[in-house]
Amino acid sequence: QVQLVESGGGLVQAGGSLRLSCAASGRTFSNYAMAWFRQTPGKEREFVAAYTWTGGSTYYADSVKGRFTISRDNAKNTVYLRMNSLKPEDTAVYYCAAHYKGAGSSNSLMYAYWGQGTQVTVSS
Repeated sequence: QVQLVESGGGLVQAGGSLRLSCAASGRTFSNYAMAWFRQTPGKEREFVAAYTWTGGSTYYADSVKGRFTISRDNAKNTVYLRMNSLKPEDTAVYYCAAHYKGAGSSNSLMYAYWGQGTQVTVSS
């Protein structure tokens, strides 16, 4: 089992920045691809960014490319999502997810472990 706990969400004005963190415990963190997804009421969970388990590649949704950066610190068992130039449409609950030796898939079904989510609200 892998336990994931997100933090860092909050209310920010459009154009502002936030950094989300996701702390993992339970298994060898470096063996897992890590990803961020987001969800708004009435919509399906949407891929945001992913980092492969090998640490060699990152992937982003087109809607966040150039504004968001995913990073990981295997020594701290933590994955981060730096969000710059935030827009009201970025408002959502953000979830981190883990996939054992994953390749950074954008498919949420590939991820077996999920955090509880953290709310990000961007005001206009």
